[in-house]
Amino acid sequence: MAPAPRLSSASAPGTRTAWTFLLPALLLLALSVLLPAAMALLMSFSRSGLDVSEPLQFVGLANFRRLLADPMFLRVALTTFLYLVGVVPPIVLGSLALAVLVNRALPGIHAFRGAFYTPVLVSLVVATIAFRWLYAENGLINSWLTTLLGSRFEPVGFLTDPRLALPSVMLVTLWKGLGYYMVIFLAGLQGISPDLYEAAALDGSEGWRRHLDITLPLLRPYVTLVAVISAIGATKVFEEVFLMTQGGPADSTRTIVYYVYDQAFGELEIAYACTIGLALFLIVLVLSVIRWVFAGDRGLT
Repeated sequence: MAPAPRLSSASAPGTRTAWTFLLPALLLLALSVLLPAAMALLMSFSRSGLDVSEPLQFVGLANFRRLLADPMFLRVALTTFLYLVGVVPPIVLGSLALAVLVNRALPGIHAFRGAFYTPVLVSLVVATIAFRWLYAENGLINSWLTTLLGSRFEPVGFLTDPRLALPSVMLVTLWKGLGYYMVIFLAGLQGISPDLYEAAALDGSEGWRRHLDITLPLLRPYVTLVAVISAIGATKVFEEVFLMTQGGPADSTRTIVYYVYDQAFGELEIAYACTIGLALFLIVLVLSVIRWVFAGDRGLT
């Protein structure tokens, strides 16, 4: 029996060539992401300000003890959790429903898909400014309500009422994200063989029942992916809060990322801001592990 052929040494130059092309990107990643992350981790165990020329004063776990005893951190963590709960389920269900709706061979269906995807192409800054104008007391929504309900109608303070500010900001995230996640679900739907639906129809599964029997089980990895990605995005929300409410009114929209920004550039507590950022990293890491555990090798890679 002939011995198994050995791997040719010609693959070594190809490997070196590949690493040569990857080296600039890896260097850029190290300088822009890995090095700042390592510095932030180091600073979370120290006391420092904006003056980087001063030597770091290591304080051990003092910043973490302060974090656990900080009532504002507990409040912003709760606000972030409410934001996550208020955004993720509507995004998952809404984008899945849109994907099912546009996954049809109808005339002009591509135009509908493009229309639903259009908000993704709009700059978040532009979208936020537009929604802020819509929400204003003399904005379009209140003008319509005044026209419908009469002059006795009191304008609604969408961004000035602590009870309405957070849901109003959530709506911007929903409007921006539905089309993006719709495309992910649409890719999954188009990978399902029509024969499965025909077999389900023979068994008496029709209408929405066939989506419960066929679509949802086969789209489980996509549901997990969309849920975790949207949860990570909701946990790191910043632009909408910064441009619309500045964390107000009465801190009702102050999230963890905005609290990091406020501590770093408002209070100049750089080390404490790095500690909060490390806590946020651990939260995002947990969400990523959940995605890996529930999707696994059955899911998307």
